[in-house]
Order: sequence, then C-alpha cells, then structure tokens
Amino acid sequence: MKLMPIGKLSKLAGVKITTIRYYESIGLISEPLRSDSGRRLYAEEAVQKLSFIRHSRDLGFSIDSIEGLLGLQSRPDQDCLDVERIARGQLGEVQKRLIQLQALESELKRMIKGCNGGVVGTCKIMAALNDHEECQSDEHERVLSL
Repeated sequence: MKLMPIGKLSKLAGVKITTIRYYESIGLISEPLRSDSGRRLYAEEAVQKLSFIRHSRDLGFSIDSIEGLLGLQSRPDQDCLDVERIARGQLGEVQKRLIQLQALESELKRMIKGCNGGVVGTCKIMAALNDHEECQSDEHERVLSL
C-alpha cells in the first residue's frame, strides 16, 4: 500500500489541506496513519473519497447527506432507493433556492428600474432597502447559499 502526505492528497483530490483536516475532525474521513515523526499519511483510496465529497459539495449536498451517501457507498449490494431519496431531497432544495433567486432577481430589477437618479436621500433603491414594505415579494427574504 502506497501512502502519501496530506499535501499530495490535497493536490490530487482538489481539496484544501484545511478542508481535509476539517473532514477528519468531524469524522467524514478516517484519521490517517502517522509517520514516526507524526506526519499524516494517506492511502490512495483517500483521493477517491475526497473527490466524491468535493463533487457532492459542489452539487450542494450537506455534510449529513454526504455522510449518508458514503455509508450507502460502503454497501454496494444495497438497493439504491436511499441514494435516490437523498438526491431527490437535494433537488427539492435546489428548486426552492431557484424560486428564491428568481424572486430576488425580480425585486432587484424592479428596484433598479424605479431609480430615476438624483441624490441618495431620495433614491428609490435606498428607500426599498430601508423599508421592506417597499418590496413586492417576501420570497427573496431568505436566499440560502448552495
């Protein structure tokens, strides 16, 4: 079994060293072996696992969902119904964010269109930012990040 230091793992998996340490601290990836001098040493399988985690995060999956997916991945003969359930849940979250973002876009376009120039004291955009009642929709209130 070939082992590699954390820096090489970071480069191969496309994940920052601090992220690797964080994933270790929360138990998402196993604690690595240590050299006699205490350096972290990772097996080649860690690259695939971190790439899976990175790609899942890029798609907006939560740490809890990824933990569940990794658990399911360790049982390849199991029915994939649970994997589909997790993916459908993530799709629902993305669709909810899209609705929020569309509302945000509409509200911002409306505010900008209402701006006739002039001075900040009479600016329609500033008025809307100071008073939520000036907004036409509440859908933009809580846009969650991916």
